[in-house]
Amino acid sequence: MAALTLPAVPVEGGLSLYFREVWSFPILEKDEEQSLARQWRDEGDTDAAHKLVTSHLRLVAKMAMKYRGYGLPVADLVSEGNIGLMKAVKKFDPELGFRLSTYAMWWIKASITEYILKSWSMVKLGTVSSQKKLFFSLRSIKSRLNILDSGELSPEQADRLSDVMNVSSDEITKMNRRLSSRDLSLNAPMSMDDEGMEFQDTLVAHEPSPERQLADAEELSHHSAILRQAMQGLPDREREILAERRLSDNPLTLEDLGKRFGISRERVRQLEVRAFDKVQAAVQDAVAQEPVA
Repeated sequence: MAALTLPAVPVEGGLSLYFREVWSFPILEKDEEQSLARQWRDEGDTDAAHKLVTSHLRLVAKMAMKYRGYGLPVADLVSEGNIGLMKAVKKFDPELGFRLSTYAMWWIKASITEYILKSWSMVKLGTVSSQKKLFFSLRSIKSRLNILDSGELSPEQADRLSDVMNVSSDEITKMNRRLSSRDLSLNAPMSMDDEGMEFQDTLVAHEPSPERQLADAEELSHHSAILRQAMQGLPDREREILAERRLSDNPLTLEDLGKRFGISRERVRQLEVRAFDKVQAAVQDAVAQEPVA
């Protein structure tokens, strides 16, 4: 099916010309349609498949136009619908007795709606049938209930929709928010006047810059090395007491350390203070000897 040559869907504009072209393909009578379907199914006749597809391109165009309110290019919706149509022709069984258009409508709709769901947001929308139904029916039911499509729903409006759609008001509120706002690319241009100005240029970073973070990390690493060097100059007992009292996430009590070393609580406190004073003096001396940047 991928080898079929179909009218090109214009990337930008020119849809009216495309629509005139697809409307020029004749609609097939039922007998001819079934004959062509058998030729494709039994003989792999690509000319027969081509006639089946082109005769239904207008159906794709009509269905794509119904979904143009979701902010996506109609050309993209048509292209996706054409893919669904080709899948339908590939799987169509003429012996079942119904027309290709009846069968193809479901494939076309599935392709278009899946594309809309996939393109609507970087955050994946629900894919279960109830969530898809809510996504594609919420706007029309809001219109039917005269609820303006202008942003946040009030609790009363959400409850009304909940009663009609048999869906919780919380789900309706969340889906309405998704429908009310689209993801915005960080590279989206701000305006035609500010050439080169993108949306990301207007964002304010509240955290330090990468350069500042790197400098802070290097400074912390340097100071940690000075502290370790100063600690190495302490006697073993003083070093252990200082580490347990000042550098531990769960500091030990004076009493616990006194029991460990067999000394009084007061003696532990004195050794802690002495060790701290030694380390502080060693660190200050090391910093004073560093060259000025």
